[in-house]
This record gives sequence, C-alpha cells and structure tokens, in this order.
Amino acid sequence: MKASLPTENLAGLASGASATIVAIQTDDALRQRLSALGFRVGKRVEIIRKASFSGPLQVRIGTTDILLRRNEAAQIAVKKP
Repeated sequence: MKASLPTENLAGLASGASATIVAIQTDDALRQRLSALGFRVGKRVEIIRKASFSGPLQVRIGTTDILLRRNEAAQIAVKKP
C-alpha cells in the first residue's frame, strides 16, 4: 500500500513553521532552479517571513535564506515533523 503525499505545500505554512520537502511538483526548468538553490526532497525548510498581499516568502534552508514566489512555493509539497 502506497502512502499518499501530504496535501500541504510550502506556501501554506505559517511564519516560523518548519517542514521537510517530500516532493517538488513543477516543470523541469523550475525544478532545476530550485535544486540549485538547495530545494531537494528530504531537506528541512523553515518559513522565516511571509510578505503581505500574496508577496514572496523568506525561506531558510540550512544557513541560507531565499526569497521565493508564492506560486513557486505552492508547488513544493512538505510534511511537518
């Protein structure tokens, strides 16, 4: 029996929340860009700040902070600890 992927995505996390990436569901070009920035399955991410009015998210992976568009963050499936 296969476990289903969580329905939660990175854009849905609250500021201060952390989770583990379980899937990146996007086209190859964006997947490569996200991978180059450190977004990989199994990596732990933390939401540092969310801009208002559907603005970007400040996300921390390890010691690196990255600004990410919400529509890109919505394509990253995560699992809370």
